[in-house]
Amino acid sequence: MNFLERFQNNRNALGWAFMMPAAVLLLLFLTYPLGLGTWLGFTDAKIGRAGEWIGLENFSFLMGDSVTRLALFNTLFYTVVASILKFVLGLWLAILLNKNLPFKSFFRAVVLLPWIVPTALSAIAFWWIYDSQFSVISWVLMKLGWIDAYIDFLGDPWNARLSTIVANVWRGIPFVAISLLAGLQTISPSYYEASALDGATPWQQFRHVTMPLLSPIIAVVMTFSVLFTFTDFQLIYVLTRGGPLNATHLMATLAFQRAISGGALAEGAAIATLMVPFLLAAIMFSYFGLQRRAWQQGGDK
Repeated sequence: MNFLERFQNNRNALGWAFMMPAAVLLLLFLTYPLGLGTWLGFTDAKIGRAGEWIGLENFSFLMGDSVTRLALFNTLFYTVVASILKFVLGLWLAILLNKNLPFKSFFRAVVLLPWIVPTALSAIAFWWIYDSQFSVISWVLMKLGWIDAYIDFLGDPWNARLSTIVANVWRGIPFVAISLLAGLQTISPSYYEASALDGATPWQQFRHVTMPLLSPIIAVVMTFSVLFTFTDFQLIYVLTRGGPLNATHLMATLAFQRAISGGALAEGAAIATLMVPFLLAAIMFSYFGLQRRAWQQGGDK
């Protein structure tokens, strides 16, 4: 048996061979930028000038910076509220699409449209919907007599926060719904038949059959949803640029503003580095969800 045949019959070697292209891409486009950004966060680098090591000075400054603290609050508020809404509405939509509806395939395809549309185009569309003078929402509410003046969706801090959350939820629901729908279709109908024979109500079936069997999928899907939401940049940057009064600045948009627009490369890198602990927490949540799934399938804990 020659070397090529031995290599083809060696599952471990073949597996490593298939993984190498992806590993190289991750090393070049993820690991290196992450390492460089972390290094820059400990320097005083600016655009056009190499920095010198200054230790934790950038982080110490950011801890006392009111704009950074506001951006952290905005990011956590934006992520938590949007993720909860996407989960609740996405799960409801997944259960609805899992039923025997007419034109079910068509509706499943339509649901994906908000996810497929480029983020910048979605943001521009919402920018028109929220326009202080031409908002279709304000126009309809005024015609109904519910309001006396157009709503300033993007000019008021809390209105802007809630408006960006609505836009993010609209874009994110399809990902959650389709992913959970795939999980629902893996649950055997026999579980529901057996529980129905035992007298379980639809709510009891949902609570004791659907949710326990779907929880590993929920853990993974919601982890990705939280990661996408926490690191959201395009939607906020196109829709509000962080305004008004920094009310919608997220950590990602503030890092870009400080590093690129403001030229303080090290400061922007430090802000981006501060996001890492929160992202690691979300990844750990996913890990424990996968561990639970392995246990449910008879694997090791």
